[in-house]
Parts: sequence; C-alpha cells; structure tokens
Amino acid sequence: MNRVAVGFSLVLLGACVTPAFASDDVVNLTLKDHKFSPDGVTIPAGKKVKFVVKNLDATPAEFESDDFKAEKVVPAGKSVEILVGPLKAGTYEFHDEYHEAQSKTHLTVR
Repeated sequence: MNRVAVGFSLVLLGACVTPAFASDDVVNLTLKDHKFSPDGVTIPAGKKVKFVVKNLDATPAEFESDDFKAEKVVPAGKSVEILVGPLKAGTYEFHDEYHEAQSKTHLTVR
C-alpha cells in the first residue's frame, strides 16, 4: 500500500514541475541598438507562445504591438516574458514604442 502511495505522489510531483512551455513554444528576442534580433519571427497559428525579450541597450524599451495587443516595458539590461497568442494565420507588426522607426519588425503566424 505504501509503494502505491509513494508512486502516486511521485507522479503528482512530476506533473507539478513540468514546464508550462516546451522549448519550441519560446521565442527569444534581443533588442540592441533599438533593433530586434532576429528581424522577424514565425510561430504556429492557434498556439500560445512565450516571447523572452532581452534589452541589451542602456535605455529602457517598450515592446508593443497594436496588431496582437501586447505592451510591456523592458528595462535596460533586463529581460521580460510576454505571452503571445493564440493568433490566427497572418502577419503582425511589433516594435519598441520608444524607437518605433528603428525597431519595426514582424511576426508571421502560420
């Protein structure tokens, strides 16, 4: 009886520590010289994806997209996580609101 309880407890513990996102559900973006790298990313339609945005600049940035309704300040030298989606297939723009002309790029959803 004790083995069953221990086994069940281990199964429950494993379920608790499972990551919320698989590695292919994470998009890593870097912001340097007010430009995103990579320039343009692709994600699957109908799926929620985590963007990890790292700001390598000495000034804050504001990740923003009017197209997919996301907005988050990224302090200088820091990283933030932003949940995106699920979205329908198409092309969506995003940028650093503080340096919009330099930073415009796109998200392709397939």
